[in-house]
This record gives sequence, structure tokens and C-alpha cells, in this order.
Amino acid sequence: MADPKGFLKVQERELPARRPVALRLMDWKEVYEQQDPSQLRRQAGRCMDCGVPFCHQGCPLGNLIPEWNDLMWRGESAQAIERLHATNNFPEFTGRLCPAPCESSCVLGINQPPVTIKQVEVSIIDQAFANGNVTPHPPERLTGKTVAVVGSGPAGLAAAQQLTRAGHTVAVFERDDRIGGLLRYGIPDFKMEKKHIEARLAQMQAEGTRFRAGVEIGVDISWSDLKARYDAVVIATGAMVPRDLPIPGRDLLGVHFAMEYLVQANRVGAGDSVPDQITAEGKHVVVLGGGDTGADCIGTAHRQGALSVTNLAIGKQPPSERPEHQPWPMSPTLFEVSSAHEEGGERVYLASTVEFLRNDAGEVRAIRVAETEYLDGRRVPKSGTEREIPADLVLLALGFTGPEQESIAEQLALPFEATGTVERDADYQTSESGVFVAGDAGRGQSLIVWAIAEGRAAAAAVDRYLEGHTQLPSPVRPTDRAIAL
Repeated sequence: MADPKGFLKVQERELPARRPVALRLMDWKEVYEQQDPSQLRRQAGRCMDCGVPFCHQGCPLGNLIPEWNDLMWRGESAQAIERLHATNNFPEFTGRLCPAPCESSCVLGINQPPVTIKQVEVSIIDQAFANGNVTPHPPERLTGKTVAVVGSGPAGLAAAQQLTRAGHTVAVFERDDRIGGLLRYGIPDFKMEKKHIEARLAQMQAEGTRFRAGVEIGVDISWSDLKARYDAVVIATGAMVPRDLPIPGRDLLGVHFAMEYLVQANRVGAGDSVPDQITAEGKHVVVLGGGDTGADCIGTAHRQGALSVTNLAIGKQPPSERPEHQPWPMSPTLFEVSSAHEEGGERVYLASTVEFLRNDAGEVRAIRVAETEYLDGRRVPKSGTEREIPADLVLLALGFTGPEQESIAEQLALPFEATGTVERDADYQTSESGVFVAGDAGRGQSLIVWAIAEGRAAAAAVDRYLEGHTQLPSPVRPTDRAIAL
């Protein structure tokens, strides 16, 4: 283990400081300052190297957390990145974007604040890139088999890298003009600067993975043609159909899905010109939905110069401490203050949106909300509690319902589950031989660690299908779920 008495000597979590709010609102750079190496070493030394490390179970990737905590405490960063990369293709993504279920299941968390696992992870990979320890790993031989991966989010990229390293010739198709999926256009730079995507793509290209941006499968190339051209196909298109709110006034100008807004902001940040951009500048902004996407909208609106930002959630405010019905090592639902919430705005819980109100120009001017009450397990607006909130821009960040179905259903005749996801078996294969599904397209909206884990597991299934056997690791199966007692 790292320091045998580390968890006794250091009993508090230490994280790098966030840049001052007034300063960071002037740019789009990541909000965290660089962490003091001695502070990081102290936190890595708190790891107890438990006899049964529940952090392994908390992480869908099965990250070898005690091992790289020990190596970082010893200052052996080159060995640490080897152990981290053994289970995780993209720790620079997960270390910034994952909600860290591993920390919720940290054994130290039973009676102390858990180890800062996520921060140790991102420090390992950042040091590795800085020190030149992230190098291409091209295959020793080529199999002669070809694989098409549709979608370049975390699941697609993970599957592609694994299959390329197994010796297959892999092409990744992305309908957007740049590779990265929601990593590219759904995540603001203040959470993850895009230089991290570029660095990883350079490694993958050097290994032999081929990228085809600006090609929409189902339109530019039919799914049936793609299947005919390649020995296997991996569908990793994500769950991109947003959940709507069909209430009076939904068609008013100024009411948008969150991704419409965030994608445009990210394109502008990349230097693109976006005609008629949806912007929060000089507007009263209301964000519906209390999750990560809602927080991304809040931080973006602040940087664009919104007059006010109000975040509404239909449910109750989560507790600040672990509730009894979510005991360790489960991942609890807690009230969190992200960097975006820290930057301003108002958060309102138990708020049911009843109607979007219009002005004379057909634009939204306000929303009518009511207090939420629970009736027979349903959340409904409480009569007599209605009030208006000024709103020039309303952003719907209510989650996603599943993958886009039309072209897949028409051209491949694949069945879908009742949840809207593509139906698949225990080996990630669909009813069509040689066609596999990984990530949110088969699982539904989930965490980035689940996407990467499924991409790795689906790659192993594809390799076995093509070669009759595989040496690729398979961390999860489609039926796996997070810790439950």
C-alpha cells in the first residue's frame, strides 16, 4: 500500500483550487488551477489498499485504483499511467467528466471523506502527456479484417482503439465535421478543453485508426451498404434523442433543447461562424433540469453575459449527506455545487413548469411554474401555487430518451427495446450477424465510464466474432449495473 498510516495522518480531502469566479467568467479555459504535487501525494497516500477494494466494483472499468495510488505516492508516474491505461483508454476524459462512483464506494468513505481518486487519475494522465509517456501502440500484425465504428463519442473511440490494437483495420464514421461526438460539441471547454481530444486522436491515428468526419451513416452511406463493405459494424451513436416538455407554449421562439444551445457555443469556441447563434447575452435565462447538462448550460450562459440564470428542478433538493436508503458502497444522490453553480444564478427545487408565456412577437417572455406535489407517486403541479419567472431564453436539459431510430430500423430492420435502445444480446450483438451495439445506443443515457467500458467490452466481442477468440479484456456485460445492495 502507499502510506500505511496515510489515512490516519491526513483525514481530509484536498482538491486543487478553482480559479476565481470573476476571472474564469472572462474565458472558456478549465476552471481548476494546477494541483500542488505534495498535496496530490498526500491524497494518494490516504488510500488504504483495502483487502477488498470496493472502488474496483464502483468503477465500471474496474480501474486498478489502489495500485496507481501507491505508484503516485511513490513518485513513479510512468508506472502509474501503465496501470491506469490497462483498464481505461481515456483517463483524461473520465478524470474530468466522470461523477466518480469509485469515490462513493471507497472503503475510507465509511467514516472519512473518500480518497480524491478522480483527481489522482487526471493528474496521472496529464503528467503522462506532459512527460511523453503516452505513445502509440500499433498492432504487431494485421488480421485483414475490417470494422466500421459509427459514432466517435467515448464508446466508439474506445471500441476503435481496442480493435485497432488487435490488428483489425478500423474506420470511425462521424456525421459532425469534427471527431469526438458529445465530447467535442456537448461539453464546454471550461469542463474539458478540446486539446485533450486532439492529443488522444493523434495517438489513435498513429496506431492506424482511420477517421471519417462529415459522413452520416443512413444518409451518405446506407447501413446496409456499410455492412456489406465491412466485416463487422459497431453502432455507437449514443442516445441523442432529447426528452421534450410538451406543454402550452413549447413552440415559442426562445425555447430550445440544451444540446442545440451547447453545440453552437462549442462551435463558436472552436472558431466557427454560427449564423443566428442561440446566445444568452443580455437575456433572462431559465434552465430546466438539474443534471450535468443543465450545469453546462448555466456555466455557458454566465460566460455569454446573461442578465440572470435560474435553474429549475421538478423534484426535491437532494440531501447533502448520504441518505439511509443509499448506504455505502452505493453511489448516493447528493446535493452538489459544481463550478457552474458556484458562478451565480438561482437554483429552485420542487418547481413544475406549467406553461411558456409569449410576447407580441411570438417569443417566450416568461414561464409559469407551480410548486411540485407528490400524488400517488406522481409529481404534479400544486394548484394555487402558480407564479411567473421572466425568461427570454429557456433551455430544456431534461435528459435523453434513446438513440435515433429511423434509418437503423428502416435499413437494417433492427428491433428496439421498449426503452428505445437497440436490442442486443449478451455479446453486444444485434439480431443482424456482425452488427454490434455499444454505449448509450444500447444501454440508454449513462455515464462516460459506462460508455468506455462498453466500448472495450464490445470490441472484445467483435474480435471474438472475427477471429474465433480474443485476448481483449471485457470489463462489463450489457446486463451489468452499478452497485446495488
